[in-house]
Amino acid sequence: MFGNIATKGAPKSLEELEQLLTNDIKVKIAGIDVDGVLRGKFMSKDKFLKAASSDGFGFCSVIFGWDIHDAVYSRELLISNRANGYHDLIATIDLSTYRRLSWEDNVPFFLVSFFDPDTRQPICVDPRGVLKKAVDIAKAQGRECVSGVEYEYFNFKETPESLAQKRFMDLKPLTSGMHGYSLLRTQLNNDYFHDLFDESAKFGIDIEGHHTETGPGVYETALAYTSALRMADNAILYKYVAKSIGMKHGVMPSFMAKPWGNLPGCSGHVHVSLRDSNGRNSFAVSDSELKSGRIGAAYDDTKFMSQEGEWFLAGVLDGIADVMPMLVPTINGYKRLVGGEAFWAPNAITYGYDSRAASIRIISPPSVPPGATRLEVRIPGADMNPYFALSAIFLLGCRGIKNKIGLPGPPMSHLTPEDKKNGKVKLLSTSLESATERMMRPDSIARKPEVFGTEFVEHFGGTRQHEVMLWNEAVTNWEVERYIELA
Repeated sequence: MFGNIATKGAPKSLEELEQLLTNDIKVKIAGIDVDGVLRGKFMSKDKFLKAASSDGFGFCSVIFGWDIHDAVYSRELLISNRANGYHDLIATIDLSTYRRLSWEDNVPFFLVSFFDPDTRQPICVDPRGVLKKAVDIAKAQGRECVSGVEYEYFNFKETPESLAQKRFMDLKPLTSGMHGYSLLRTQLNNDYFHDLFDESAKFGIDIEGHHTETGPGVYETALAYTSALRMADNAILYKYVAKSIGMKHGVMPSFMAKPWGNLPGCSGHVHVSLRDSNGRNSFAVSDSELKSGRIGAAYDDTKFMSQEGEWFLAGVLDGIADVMPMLVPTINGYKRLVGGEAFWAPNAITYGYDSRAASIRIISPPSVPPGATRLEVRIPGADMNPYFALSAIFLLGCRGIKNKIGLPGPPMSHLTPEDKKNGKVKLLSTSLESATERMMRPDSIARKPEVFGTEFVEHFGGTRQHEVMLWNEAVTNWEVERYIELA
């Protein structure tokens, strides 16, 4: 049987919902915009129950018509614009996402998905709706999408007010120095460090690992493997937990991909696999293949993963260059990839068994049991929108299985440093501008109906073009320092 994405205690009916909210007077709800920002509000219990008993409630579409700082996009896009008056969307409450905000008087909390008010179809760029499409495609192939997400993030002794006063310069990290996996460094901020783990657990987000990472004030938190939609919910909500708990401790966690040029960036590594209806890992080899590997594997690196897993991997490699904005959606995210090999941030179409130098790391026997066989996609930074990143990987992978796509070339173990220079290794885009241009080409794999489709590409691509335009108009401190006196 396929896994259940519902949280513990989630109501299965309106009667259960009413009983659950007996002692409450308000409910907090939130949806997700294209940048992965939670957009929501409090609702009275009466209004919430009325919405839950129907197809939803009206929610201003402008959250898909403006950017991360609420500036209306520089050109009119499909979902929300002047022509349609920034009309309401239908926000439909997902009862399976029930949680309570333990740090906010235990207020009940639910996520919503967004639908077109006329067609009642999911809007093309609703993050939860896009991932549901990927999940449904896999389900039609008899498979369930499962995944895990790891976040690295800087923590600063700052507040929103101090950031503004400092003009975002000279920020004070939570601790000094480079102390990856340190047991001592966490004790300098013990309450905050433990609260991140404990409050996440209360909020229905299971954490697999939680430790310091290399860099001043850097933590890494690995979220426990689960069904893809639940994973994306957990990933987006972990940021909310971290920022909320940080406020209580005078700490600001930042999931920006590359805050400092001379230090490692912050990754958002994604682990993925498929399960069949019996719960078996579809990427795993059979017991009889464990000793010597699968006959017919393209390379030794893939001989301890199934043929289906190899096709999935090939599908991701085949289309990854065309979906880069869904994996790396910000201007800053590409700074992590440019020259990022020094910090294990790969920037090429590469793969390899247990290789942290590759863009896609194969994790399979003999290093793990067959049931733990998976792919780790190492391209995204911590600033990714997890719904779009997971969607990109699963949509491409399922396309690879459907079309039985072969691997495009050899693994990292067969390559040399010179292969990047001679073109044997294909490089990924090194800027949001070039990545968006590639995604929006007429023949882009991203436009294929079984991947993201043209409506999504046009709208989301327009939002990325807006980011590029703002960046190109900006004058940075680097430019002033370099040119103001001597130019």
